[in-house]
Amino acid sequence: MPRGISSTATTARSTGSERWSASAHKRIAVIGTGGSIATLGRSSLDLVDYGEFGHVISIASLFDRFPELNGLATFKMTDFRAVHSEAIGPIEWRDLAEATERLISTDNPDGIVIVHGTSTLEETAWFLDRTIGGKAPIVVVGSLRPANAISTDAGFNLACAIRVASQPGTADLGVVAVLNGEIYAARDVTKTGTFGLNAFRGGELGPLGYVDPDGDVVLYRHGSRVGARFNLSALSSLPRVDVVFAYAGADGVCVDALMDAGACGIVVAGMSPGTCGPLQLAALERAAQNGIVAFSSRAGNARVIGGEMIGSRRFIAADNLTPQKARILLMLSLGAADDFQQTQARFDNS
Repeated sequence: MPRGISSTATTARSTGSERWSASAHKRIAVIGTGGSIATLGRSSLDLVDYGEFGHVISIASLFDRFPELNGLATFKMTDFRAVHSEAIGPIEWRDLAEATERLISTDNPDGIVIVHGTSTLEETAWFLDRTIGGKAPIVVVGSLRPANAISTDAGFNLACAIRVASQPGTADLGVVAVLNGEIYAARDVTKTGTFGLNAFRGGELGPLGYVDPDGDVVLYRHGSRVGARFNLSALSSLPRVDVVFAYAGADGVCVDALMDAGACGIVVAGMSPGTCGPLQLAALERAAQNGIVAFSSRAGNARVIGGEMIGSRRFIAADNLTPQKARILLMLSLGAADDFQQTQARFDNS
């Protein structure tokens, strides 16, 4: 009989942590989208070009490579896509969110694990977090090395994701990402490296907790900025929103071209603490007459505050959201037909 995972929680008062250890069997739905974690390279030393010359395998085939996972839970496996995550965007996000909600409502699993490439993992996790309620734990997992690579992290990351998804209390965290034994809130997580196994970080706030080597799931903090989620069925569309980068000497050519191409919103990866040059600023003022402009920071840390430069021009202050996540939130807000004040409130409370 396969071993299972427990949902028994104990509190370690000395550290303020919450700890769950393995004991009870769970039913986990696994959704595959592809990515490095589900890719076989040409050899065990193909750590760079496997995306070009390797091939993506099914979720069942991926789990067959790590038979130890069968002792952690029972699984229902669904192949949603078989692509690298560069090929996943707004259309796929919406379809994936709807597929996940259907699985929750029809199968009532104890948890969901979504297997995903790391290039856009943080964006998919954030979209799902903003559109799916906390009915069951939802964990997004990837790996930095393909499944057949030397010292692949695929099996370990899958085991950690299954353990986190098996704990009922983690549903309260919203969507989380689990990599390298670390648990990150979808809002915070970002990929800060290229090939290292520690490429994912949680910005200034760090991880929510860890999956210990003995399989225990340990939480040290809970995300408190949850905000109101978007109702997918009420979204008429996901309007075009683009990101522009602020740099020394930038003019307004990119901003004007994007608005001409039909952008409804612009997110600025601004100079810290949320500024840009005068020519780019003039173009953004024009863009704000026909759409919404949000200022994030290219620094990747700390808040953009709605001071005079932003507030007087009716720009949105994106708090400490990265530009790519600010884009998603603005896209959803525009799709929900929020006005300027409602949109700013989304950023303030998410």
